[in-house]
Amino acid sequence: MDSDYFGFHLFFDNILIINFYIRQKINMKRITYLILLIFMSGTVLVAQERYLEPITEDIQTETQTYVSKDGQNLDLDIYYPEYDSETERATLIYVHGGGFQQGTRNSEDIQKFCTELARYGYVVASISYRLTRKDKPGGFGCDCPVTEKLNTFYAAVEDLQDASFFLIQHREEFGINPQKIILAGSSAGAETVLNTAYQPPYCYGLESGPVAFAGVIGMAGAIPDTTVIYDESAIPSLLFHGTADQLVPYGTAPHHYCKKGSPGYMILDGSKTIAIKLEKLGVPCWLHTTCGAGHEMATVPMTKYFDDIVNFCYHYVVKKDGETRYTVVEGDKITDDNQPLNSCTE
Repeated sequence: MDSDYFGFHLFFDNILIINFYIRQKINMKRITYLILLIFMSGTVLVAQERYLEPITEDIQTETQTYVSKDGQNLDLDIYYPEYDSETERATLIYVHGGGFQQGTRNSEDIQKFCTELARYGYVVASISYRLTRKDKPGGFGCDCPVTEKLNTFYAAVEDLQDASFFLIQHREEFGINPQKIILAGSSAGAETVLNTAYQPPYCYGLESGPVAFAGVIGMAGAIPDTTVIYDESAIPSLLFHGTADQLVPYGTAPHHYCKKGSPGYMILDGSKTIAIKLEKLGVPCWLHTTCGAGHEMATVPMTKYFDDIVNFCYHYVVKKDGETRYTVVEGDKITDDNQPLNSCTE
């Protein structure tokens, strides 16, 4: 949508809001404040490109229960621009990490990340999901049997699908475009979003038909097998990973590097392997490799590489003009190359 056209309609819509307040006999001090706010925000909105640059400082946040399971309510926090007339906004669903044992949807760093993205015009939802390995013997490591690890993945995927369904059901309330939903996650959350994203389109009862996720951002994530990625399930992907991650492999290796024969020995395909598969399928993928980095890449991108996340969402999802890209970070040096690895090795 043209920014001047958008700005005009935002201004017109907000004039209607002021008229409503006057008819409801809201005090003049409140009306005056709204007028000033609209003129100030309108100037910024007309000048800025939605999804690529911040369009507002005013963010609304609310908490909703998206489903109840196993005796607990699963909630999500929704962040969206206030005083925004756009009715079909790109949306990002974020899933926190914590080894399926801990972590919360509303930690301070997650709140900052979600708020900042909402300033760019996105609807952002950070979800809680069942932590099925909480207080369980073996946690999610080498003493956790493979079948239980897989069941843990399945439960988290199911919860994320339910959260997606909830948002699609309430798309008019929050101004969501169901065809432009991006998944993002860190560590266990990355495993959840990647396992969810690379599946065929889901049927949500929409007249427009099945819905495929528009993109996925994995921060130190992996999946059990890239054979699930094929023409109809592959989507644009931004994959952050460190080559020295000892929990979730960068390439193809055992989860947690468990020894063969241990209960939790399970081979996973990490970001590099996923990127190579997507390139073979001709689906745009951005592999963001940090040489020598460990599992800290599960959270580092949310601040250090926030601009890259914004560029991915804008170009690969909103504009659909992304290309396969390999970024390699070696110390303070950042290079882009045509190969999955440049000068750093696994």
